[in-house]
Amino acid sequence: MPPLFDAHCHLQDERLAGRLAEVLNRAKHAGVRRMLCCGCHERNWGAVLTLAQAHPEILPSFGIHPWYMEGRQEDWLETLERFLSEQPSGVGEIGLDHAVTPRADEEQEAVFIAQLRLARRLKRPVSLHCLKAWERLRAILSREGGVWWGGLIHSYSGSAEMVKPLEEMGLYISFSGAVTHPGNKRGHRALAAVSPDHLLIETDSPDLPPAGAADAVNEPANLKLVASGVADILGRTPDWVAEQTFANAGRLLDGIISTNSQNSLFTGQLV
Repeated sequence: MPPLFDAHCHLQDERLAGRLAEVLNRAKHAGVRRMLCCGCHERNWGAVLTLAQAHPEILPSFGIHPWYMEGRQEDWLETLERFLSEQPSGVGEIGLDHAVTPRADEEQEAVFIAQLRLARRLKRPVSLHCLKAWERLRAILSREGGVWWGGLIHSYSGSAEMVKPLEEMGLYISFSGAVTHPGNKRGHRALAAVSPDHLLIETDSPDLPPAGAADAVNEPANLKLVASGVADILGRTPDWVAEQTFANAGRLLDGIISTNSQNSLFTGQLV
């Protein structure tokens, strides 16, 4: 299979601590050449940055996830900007979640919009979380003028009908192992609606293992299973999925974060 790009994972997660070298080695042998590693709160941004500085195959992204707004510092936005200035990086994981309890919609939206605007000012792509908040997400993105420097919706769980409006606002649509499960008919319909040049795949590791995974703790090596599952649903080959999604991720992340040129994402080679 051609090189693979894991468009969204959390390698800093404590469930992978102590065996990260093995995880990265298995990813390499599975053909995974690039991974976008997303921080979700101030407490793990440092770990994400350390990983990215130590491993050229890891591209960092920093943000405050709607689950982790509690306890953020007053100067969180300034801290986020400092991290984004340390190394070419994305903004995320950020977004909206109408399933979390307790829920504070006004606060969620304020934190989300502040990060969208920071991404626009710094010319960075975004990695978006959305759960049961699709119309509100669409409304906010429309009001904000879309995502100015590109972005992706990770582990897409929205409808097939929502795909085109999101693509028109500059978003790629990324699918995790959740779409590979036979009962996920909604996901299968949404996947079929995505334009080939807007398709991405991810593991969201250590969560959401794909069908056929050997362990409940997911890891980037399982991206091969995601690619194969997506290929089956689309009636394509795994090689086509790997090539298409690697090129798409390169266009989104290498083209927008131009200062990352020393680690070109288009080549598929480790530097």
